[in-house]
Amino acid sequence: MSEKERPRERLMASGPGSLSNAELLSVLLRTGIPGESALEISQKLLSLSGGSLGGLFELSATRLRSVKGIGKDKAATIMAAFELGKRFLAEGASVVKRPLVGPRMVYDIMCPELKGLDHEECWVMYLNGSNYLMGKSRMSSGGGNSTTIDIKQILRGALDRKAHSLILVHNHPSSNPKPSRADLEWTRSLTEAAGTMDLALLDHIIICDDCFYSIADEKMYFK
Repeated sequence: MSEKERPRERLMASGPGSLSNAELLSVLLRTGIPGESALEISQKLLSLSGGSLGGLFELSATRLRSVKGIGKDKAATIMAAFELGKRFLAEGASVVKRPLVGPRMVYDIMCPELKGLDHEECWVMYLNGSNYLMGKSRMSSGGGNSTTIDIKQILRGALDRKAHSLILVHNHPSSNPKPSRADLEWTRSLTEAAGTMDLALLDHIIICDDCFYSIADEKMYFK
């Protein structure tokens, strides 16, 4: 490539938005191997992940290193870049300066935490009397299709923060957001326990990478 065509030089001249995913990835890789440029290796990585960044995020270090030219250092660089991006999104969503008024807002806040995970995690969002987010906390991390919640721990967190209400959030790696029987039982149990302490469970939202399900909206608390 001429100097003007090289991804790093184009990034500096025109900004990162001017580069394709493969070109951005090649900037991270820095160098190729004899017979293959960093850009060609990047294209192979994206092909391995089905062409999507979400698929690339889900690849383990072992799978990344299965591509010729990706050693331990390059695999670590890719994984670190994704983690920084994830933390950036979570940092931007950690302070909500307006009341939470619907499940879509909850999805936008929590998706950076849960997108791309291959296991279930359960989080609780704590709100004040005006429905402003006071804090959020991961309560459990489980297997591929299940996790558990500790109701006493959740309520203790609410009391420590002097919260007025709660929103329960967990993900479904299966990409099917519909609640299971266990999900509905959690909702009912936490609703009843919170009520004894003058706390309200406003919703239980199940998140997938590109969709969500609000149990409150569907009025399925006790079905």
